[in-house]
Amino acid sequence: MDNYQTSLDPVFHALSDATRRAVVQRLTQGEASVSQLAEPFDMALPSFMKHIQVLEGAGLVTTQKQGRVRQCRLEAERLAAVEAWFSEQRRTWQSRFEQLDSLLTQLQSGDRDD
Repeated sequence: MDNYQTSLDPVFHALSDATRRAVVQRLTQGEASVSQLAEPFDMALPSFMKHIQVLEGAGLVTTQKQGRVRQCRLEAERLAAVEAWFSEQRRTWQSRFEQLDSLLTQLQSGDRDD
């Protein structure tokens, strides 16, 4: 397994949880404090902080303490790496589908000649 795929493993793990995906989606609108991010969720702040730590560990979010408030910011570069991986997969499968379509077309036109 190459390093590119291995480096995406923590990102996919982080995005496998609905709460963390919601946090990432919210952070696409701009920075927010941990308490602002936690507000819509029915969980204790220490439990929510575990989600933030997973996102930080995956490199999707950075946090910075400003006084008594911890601000979170999305690291778009990590999402860009995921998008690049999906684009690569999409190209691969599109090429395979085109080859299959071509083969099916050849087989169908061969059947008509008989």
